[in-house]
Amino acid sequence: MTLVCGLDFGTSNSTIAHLDSGGVPHLLKLEAGRETIPSVIFFSFEDDRIHFGRQAVAEYVSGADGRLMRSLKSVLGTALIGDTTRVKARSYGFVEILGIFIAELKKRAETELWGTVDSVVCGRPVHFVDDDATADAAAQEQLAGAVRAQGFKHVDFQFEPIAAALDYERQVSAEKLALIVDLGGGTSDFSVVRVSPERAKSMDRGGDILATAGVHIGGTDFDRLLSMAKVMPELGLGTMTKDGKRHLPVAPYHDLSTWHRINRLYNAQTLRDLRGTRNEAKAPERVEMMMELVEDRLGHKLVGAVEAAKIALSDADATDFSFAVRDQTIATTMTIADFTAALRLSVGRIEATIEETLKRAGVTVGDIDSLILTGGSTQVPAIASRLQGMFPEAELVRTDVLGSVGLGLAMDAKRKFG
Repeated sequence: MTLVCGLDFGTSNSTIAHLDSGGVPHLLKLEAGRETIPSVIFFSFEDDRIHFGRQAVAEYVSGADGRLMRSLKSVLGTALIGDTTRVKARSYGFVEILGIFIAELKKRAETELWGTVDSVVCGRPVHFVDDDATADAAAQEQLAGAVRAQGFKHVDFQFEPIAAALDYERQVSAEKLALIVDLGGGTSDFSVVRVSPERAKSMDRGGDILATAGVHIGGTDFDRLLSMAKVMPELGLGTMTKDGKRHLPVAPYHDLSTWHRINRLYNAQTLRDLRGTRNEAKAPERVEMMMELVEDRLGHKLVGAVEAAKIALSDADATDFSFAVRDQTIATTMTIADFTAALRLSVGRIEATIEETLKRAGVTVGDIDSLILTGGSTQVPAIASRLQGMFPEAELVRTDVLGSVGLGLAMDAKRKFG
């Protein structure tokens, strides 16, 4: 039996969905009975196995020796796509690593469905890469190539916010003008869409999509900004050289705060550069701690701790941050005010992109009937409150923030492939 599915390969989490015999979409259980799987791979040096999702994170957190890969989607369309990462005696290209993860998703979906999945609609952000149409097209083709290489015979794409609109439309009883806000791990996408029970029956929805826009900002950027604001200063960011003439170089701190750039620090040249920075630094003990952190390859674990602190700030006004580096500790307090300040420019770009989306659609704030929030980053209070403030009269619709895109993609796949 051959099957069609929707694949939402996300920066942070991934899902696969399929329509049952009654035409109702369902998310497949991809890991330990759960419908989402973190987009994470761990190459274990201890058992020579590749672990995926939560199991990958568990192996890494347990201290197992190996290489953790996360935020893989962020590499698409960038210069990093041509890089390789070394795992013991073998080097893997990023496209190959993408393929390994997608192949595992396909295998788990086929196990769940007792059949072969040969046709798939993949979600894509409105922009993989901002303001660069050539790089954006290359990103889609890179993902398409990785998907086809795993045995899918038919591959198509749908914008992620449009997929979320298809899912939402199942519950509407009258025509509405909706703004879909999809804030994921790597991108923020916005679409103004007309939805109604009658329009849901149409195969061609092109005329119902009044405008789309996107910006390459997401949850991993929020983690990076929080890290740069509150953690990296503890390692020397923003401090001066001994002569007081310049600040320490920013680049290594940026790399240490960015999931898909951390591996670039793990080489002899970086340590030589940091050693030189330490010798020139007014606060050499801070740079020394950064050197130890890099030597011990704790970068991904540090960013994971920052992410956990970000999540804690969803339910509390402040959280204490503590991270051990050998016999020292990075210790600081993070507050909602700190986080909001760190996100100020990013939130401004999100708001400006929403305004541009409305302008392209030829509508005003007051014309929007429903504000539909999807994607994990819509749960960040500093973001959600600003969005609600922009549309005070609109109905607030909170979807399955991690599943609505996959459900909509499955519906689109059924329409396209039968």
